[in-house]
Amino acid sequence: MKTSQNTPSLAPKPASTSNRSPGNLKLGLLVALVVGSIIGSGIFGLPQNMASGAGAGAIVIGWLITGVGMLMLAFTYQMLAIKKPDLDNGVYAYARALSGEYVGFNAAWGYWVSAWIGNVGYLVAAFGALGYFYPAFGEGNTRTAIIGASVVVWVVHFMVLRGIQGAVVLNAVVTLAKLVPLLLFIVLVAMAFQVQTFELNFWGDAKLGSVLDQVRSTMLVTVWVFIGIEGASVYSARAAKREDVGQATIIGFLVCLVLLMGVSLLSTGIFTQPELAALKNPSMAPVLEKVVGTWGAVVVYVGLIVSVGGGFLAWTLLAAESLFTPAGGGVMPSWLAKQNDKGVPAHAMWLTNGMVQLFLLLTLLSKASYLALISLSTAMILIPYLFSAVYGLKLAWQGTGPPAVQVENRHPRRYIAITALASIYCLWLLYAAGLKYLLLSALLYAPGAVVYLIAKKQSNERAFTLREWVLLGALCLLAVVSASMLATGRLSL
Repeated sequence: MKTSQNTPSLAPKPASTSNRSPGNLKLGLLVALVVGSIIGSGIFGLPQNMASGAGAGAIVIGWLITGVGMLMLAFTYQMLAIKKPDLDNGVYAYARALSGEYVGFNAAWGYWVSAWIGNVGYLVAAFGALGYFYPAFGEGNTRTAIIGASVVVWVVHFMVLRGIQGAVVLNAVVTLAKLVPLLLFIVLVAMAFQVQTFELNFWGDAKLGSVLDQVRSTMLVTVWVFIGIEGASVYSARAAKREDVGQATIIGFLVCLVLLMGVSLLSTGIFTQPELAALKNPSMAPVLEKVVGTWGAVVVYVGLIVSVGGGFLAWTLLAAESLFTPAGGGVMPSWLAKQNDKGVPAHAMWLTNGMVQLFLLLTLLSKASYLALISLSTAMILIPYLFSAVYGLKLAWQGTGPPAVQVENRHPRRYIAITALASIYCLWLLYAAGLKYLLLSALLYAPGAVVYLIAKKQSNERAFTLREWVLLGALCLLAVVSASMLATGRLSL
């Protein structure tokens, strides 16, 4: 494969650069990238996923917390895009600027791992949906399903290698297509909504636990369906205008919030909580089927397949980009910064989809479920989100940066409040995730140190400061504990 590092607008760069050439992704394409990466498979299973551990009242509270928290995070990414226009691939660059290269590497590594595990989850969900029409695909983790999923992986892989711009435009078209069944669902279910059903046992049965326990149970689900809010920030280096990055984040967030809340809350007026909890996923299908008949379920299954295809494409792009920029900044091996003659980070693509393929085979052997995959993917991304929020809080508090972009100097209290709430929300998410997924995350974060050491050896730089050695030691200790618990059966995916 022909590779080159001489593509002007897309050449590898350090975490901070002031002479970057503008990209060619305009506002509409950036919004589609945000919406396309957020709206994937999660929304189609949302009614059952939320109701499995919470009553309608707790679901409402969960959405209020998520709506406010994610809005604050979206505003934080918007502020950082304006205030730090020299930082590309925000999830990585903000963590690096906050606390050094190893922390920046871990943010990029965690984001990348989250992305390709999430893509495995997408493929399992898509072929599980095809199982409605072709039983051989089962729940998406049968041998036939894994073969089909593998074909999809490599078809998308070679399509993206032909050019980022074309892939992003295709993502925009698919994003518009997958909004149609979602809007149809919301309209039809809203017309059939029963207030009595919604109010019945509003706070859930005693077996669901306290309201706090119920709200906690919704958190990983709501974060999973909102992963992708940072999509425009990850692709900031390719944006035609830097201010479009922040605008795309807010617009995409608001569109998705309306869709997600609509699907989740309206379903509680069609089935009671125990009925929703017992539904087979994608649970939107039986909800719409009850309202309009069998054709409603068919619409949902087709919509899921289209949506997952678009989501898989969007996350393939994001995953490769999350390796490419750090490689240009010297914290990933330099070969990951190489591009082909179309300006695509080809080596990063090969590694990403190679990991997707490997995990698909492991899914076949372990029969890992869609919910287990998305929970692990979600837990991996919580730390990168926290780094971004805390970096935003640091800047809002200090008021640093070029005078032309010192946004918080005009509204200091506003931006301190926004970034503080975003940071608190991210900490709450870590608490809600629970010890299980934090331990599993450590098991996936720790091996990244080997990749980081390779990068530092290539650049003849010292790998770790004293503080970073302490961080690595703590991470390795948690990974050992996690591995030991997995081996003894006290911990499982």
